[in-house]
Amino acid sequence: MATTATAKSRTAKMMVGGKWITSAKGHTRDIINPANEEIIAETFDASPLEVNQAVAAAKKAFESGAWSGKSPAERAGLLLKWSSLIEEHLAELAALESANTGKPMKLAKDGDIPFAVDNLRFFAGGCRLLEGAASSEYSAGYTSLLRREPVGPVALIAPWNYPMMMAAWKLGPALAAGNTAVIKPSELTPLTTLEMARLALEAGIPEGVINVLTGAEETGRLLTSHPDIRMISFTGDTETGKKIMTQAAPSVKKLHFELGGKAPFVVFEDADIAAAVQGAVVGAFVNCGQDCTAATRLYVQEGALKKFSEAFLREVGKIRVGDPSKPETDMGPLVCSEQRDRVEGFLQRAKTAKILAGGGRPKSLKKGFYMEPTVVQGAAQDSELVQREIFGPVVCLLPFKDEGEAVALANDVPYGLAGSVWTKDVHKAFRVSSALRFGTVWINDHLPLCSEMPHGGFKQSGSGKDMSKYALEEYTVAKHVMIETTGAARKPWHYSVFGDPS
Repeated sequence: MATTATAKSRTAKMMVGGKWITSAKGHTRDIINPANEEIIAETFDASPLEVNQAVAAAKKAFESGAWSGKSPAERAGLLLKWSSLIEEHLAELAALESANTGKPMKLAKDGDIPFAVDNLRFFAGGCRLLEGAASSEYSAGYTSLLRREPVGPVALIAPWNYPMMMAAWKLGPALAAGNTAVIKPSELTPLTTLEMARLALEAGIPEGVINVLTGAEETGRLLTSHPDIRMISFTGDTETGKKIMTQAAPSVKKLHFELGGKAPFVVFEDADIAAAVQGAVVGAFVNCGQDCTAATRLYVQEGALKKFSEAFLREVGKIRVGDPSKPETDMGPLVCSEQRDRVEGFLQRAKTAKILAGGGRPKSLKKGFYMEPTVVQGAAQDSELVQREIFGPVVCLLPFKDEGEAVALANDVPYGLAGSVWTKDVHKAFRVSSALRFGTVWINDHLPLCSEMPHGGFKQSGSGKDMSKYALEEYTVAKHVMIETTGAARKPWHYSVFGDPS
């Protein structure tokens, strides 16, 4: 696969209007492999000129009908061809994703990228299912139709923890609905998004439909405040989401946010403890805990706490931390040194909490932004360890007495993205899953998602849904078309109120 960022070229250009471009200001940044701290590429920070060019390209492609004017079947065919090209290059893309993010190859190759392909294929099918309400008469002499139409040029801001998968979650529904897009991946992890854009052109998706800008916060601000952008889809931390809301306000853009999370993992005494332990290990430490749905708060009923804790700590001790390129590695590094410093800061400030496992850097790994899987006990419910999103391999072990307290503690955070309930009692499972104020609640599992079901949060975890038909609707606007059906001349409405002056 001819990549846009190879060891030979070391430069990854941006994609605007089907052309590969650099920055007029020439500002570049190094892309670091977090496993060995080596520079694997350099990218440009888009200046106002490139942002304007990208938005203009998306606007031109939208208004020309080059994409939105295609039939649903035509759009579906091109999205399917694109997804097949991605699948053909799965191994190379997985290697690039692993090198750019530090995630284990097995997670990229067997999880993230196949799921991205599946998501694109789901939305290819969704192109042909998007519909409004059936025509009907709601007022005498009129027939009403409801159309769902694309929003227009959209800005997509993707995070660094699942770069390729999040790009698919955004581009899939945006394009399926007929929009054009400017996507800005994280400045830390842009490489696979650029490859996706290259493969989209190869698949025949018209120039200007997908534009990719690289850069950091300033590039994002220029994009999200641009007057010709009609919608912003952002995945990232809640504080950044608040900033984007402010930037979008002057032009009243449509917003779609998937923000932070602090997922509760609630284990009752009657649960299958062995299964819950396995679920907690995966839920807490997959992708080095850099997941908005990660099981960060393990609430275990007091009668099962000792048994669960002992088994959980044994399993945590088996997690293999190391080189992400090796098939046996379970957990790689954090994405960058700043992120590791941030996570370590939470532990340094937690003076009263007791670290049961981990808490430091693996002594055997001299390079890379590694951290040990960490289990903390004794954190207060109102402490930042319990209340704030850490986004690293740190989990809090917490007790509860009964069902009421479990629900109260689980809901007692600003976030509402995901959570799970572990019990053999079906009645309890339904009661608690209903009471938890989270957008996704698993019963006797934690983390799995599917393209057919929506994903999104309550409270400060954002608004709107990724995946499913609901995501497709997010990227449309509803239009009411009202048709006069009698053909008879009508008197102005005010005659019926004030009388006919004749």
